[in-house]
Amino acid sequence: MTQPELKELLEELYLRYDCVDFIEPDPISIPHSFTNPLDREVSGLLAATIAWGNRKAIVKSANRMMDYLDRRPYEFVMGASESELECLQTYVHRTFNGEDLRCFVLALRRLCREYGSLGEWFQGQFEQTQDMRTVLADFRSEFFDFAHPARSEKHLSSIAKGAACKRLNMYLRWMVRQDPHGVDFGLWTRIPASALYLPLDVHSGNIGRELGLLGRKQNDWKAVEEVTQALRTFDPTDPVKYDYALFGVGINKAFGQ
Repeated sequence: MTQPELKELLEELYLRYDCVDFIEPDPISIPHSFTNPLDREVSGLLAATIAWGNRKAIVKSANRMMDYLDRRPYEFVMGASESELECLQTYVHRTFNGEDLRCFVLALRRLCREYGSLGEWFQGQFEQTQDMRTVLADFRSEFFDFAHPARSEKHLSSIAKGAACKRLNMYLRWMVRQDPHGVDFGLWTRIPASALYLPLDVHSGNIGRELGLLGRKQNDWKAVEEVTQALRTFDPTDPVKYDYALFGVGINKAFGQ
């Protein structure tokens, strides 16, 4: 397949999957259930954190998590009492349990109190560094910079250890991309979409290899850089829009669906 033919295919698939029908069965439906940008930031990070495995189960568990937060995620994070925090202990989604949820709520509270919001932290850090790789590393360090259960650290991927950081990159796509089709939110206007990296997972990785966009066998950070650089040749201003193409084809198992 020639480069022009591949670009045409990617554009066609992007338009097929980047549409409102994508929202309901996807974890992005969780922040879409709120209108307040602060609620969207908090619920989005928490939903993305548990986004591995079956999408239907993820959405169900993330909705249940929002029930635990009284459907007021930002307000809960900022003001939940000790007794309300204790009630989180019964939550569980696979290996992410109530202790982890309490840890994440407290980490978000500390970060939002110091910087005003998640958006302010991410945008300010990007403006300082101009490198999303550095932002990803700094966020993990900042997030866990308080007394916390060691077990909770596994739920926030480490770019320093070579992880693909799929869930954080997906969250950043949600918050940063100015999406003409209304799926991603485009809340963080001080970060350009050109700085984002592909939320690489097994689906997008497999299709990326099939299309010749990715040669590396492991789905690690080196693979993320390789495939994102390949996608930048087709749209340097918004390379991760093709996440919809690669992921959509991957979960539907065929290019014609």
